[in-house]
Amino acid sequence: MKKITKLLLLFLVITLVTGCTASNSETKEQSQWETIYDAYVYAFPLVLVNATMEKMTNTVEPTTTQAPANQLFHSHNLANASAKDVVTLNTDTLYSQAFLDLSETAMVFVMPKADRFCSGEIMDGFTNAVKITGSGSDNPDQTAFLITGPDYNGEIPNGLTQVAMPTNMAWILCRVLSYGEADLDNVYAIQNKMQLLPLQNYLSGEADIPAKGTYTESNNFIPIEHVLQMSPADFFNMANQLMVANPPANADQTMIEKISAVGVGPGLKFDEAILGDSGQENWTEMINNLSTTLFNDSQDFLVQMNNWRFFGEPVAEFGTEYDYRALIALNGLAANPVSVAIYPNTNTDSDDVTFDGTNHYVIHFDKDQLPPTKDKGFWSITAYDSNNFLIDNPINRYSINDRSAVTYNQDGSLDLLLQTQAPSDAAMANNWLPISADNFHLYLRIYLPQESVFDGNWQPPMIKKAE
Repeated sequence: MKKITKLLLLFLVITLVTGCTASNSETKEQSQWETIYDAYVYAFPLVLVNATMEKMTNTVEPTTTQAPANQLFHSHNLANASAKDVVTLNTDTLYSQAFLDLSETAMVFVMPKADRFCSGEIMDGFTNAVKITGSGSDNPDQTAFLITGPDYNGEIPNGLTQVAMPTNMAWILCRVLSYGEADLDNVYAIQNKMQLLPLQNYLSGEADIPAKGTYTESNNFIPIEHVLQMSPADFFNMANQLMVANPPANADQTMIEKISAVGVGPGLKFDEAILGDSGQENWTEMINNLSTTLFNDSQDFLVQMNNWRFFGEPVAEFGTEYDYRALIALNGLAANPVSVAIYPNTNTDSDDVTFDGTNHYVIHFDKDQLPPTKDKGFWSITAYDSNNFLIDNPINRYSINDRSAVTYNQDGSLDLLLQTQAPSDAAMANNWLPISADNFHLYLRIYLPQESVFDGNWQPPMIKKAE
């Protein structure tokens, strides 16, 4: 009897010890994967911007879609339904861009004054907007900027305003409002006045003859797909390399100390063995759930406006909100700060029923209740299909905006008609926004929104199903 009792006690002890060991092991593994997730989320925008730079600078000469580093390139065509490279394209502006490498030289950027919305966003490698120029900026009269990297210690010449970038990788993204195809020459004239040249050429007055770039077939990828398909070792070692030339902010120190435990940080070496036997499976699951996880963790930043919603502050000024920063990078890389633009969207009607293209819908604006914007601001409503692309239609109309020749009601109100076929009333033809036959959704873009948009005194209208 005593022998049996001793064996039972021994079995219980072994079971308890083994259980505790397994439990401790599982807890340690879970904690480690939480750190790996944090490291991925932290580094994701940096790696994505680098991939975007690799793709957009992958050319020998500037084109309308690419240019070598430290050179501007300008888009010349408004988006239409044939454009499939980027989702949720807008049809309001043409873009001018440049990707900068500030490790060897500071760059002078000249932004021209314009008779319309013309804004330049200068972002660091982590997608923070360090400077806004032109429309929407605190001082739109400033036009000439000296863009410097983190190691710059030279003087600031008279007439130039320094934009001190915390990273050597930077991105200039300019948006110029277009009034339609007939107005494109005016947009080109504004684009042609933009200047980007090395500081030494600006000071000497010597013409800048940019070096030719190179083309590498392996860099001819879609950046977001390329990054999401990277292996753990490729992703983290790229991040580690990038963080040397693009150092984390001082406010990131706590995060950097945490993720260094799994080999992620400036100059570190990531060893994929740390992922364990089921590492690839866990990694794939993490990537597949990334968008949903980030969205759920960013609900505090979601602003509801009737049945529209948009992501509010601190877009483009993220600080240590790493999940939010990664979410915006994943779904809308290079978004503006909310002071420059907001993007409310909806896919439901006033009864909270998902849009169905077999129905007709009406957006009714009461008199004097169109989206309120500041001087040179504008608004537009754009329809997209279930894949986030512009909707092909016989009249090539993808949005209705404050420049559209719409017909107002006698009382000054405005009705916009959402349907697949042209309205039976010919007088309302200009108020027709074509939609797709199945599910669709809408984006309301408001550039330079007035304060009433943020304090709740103005709300976008509910979309009603037509009888």
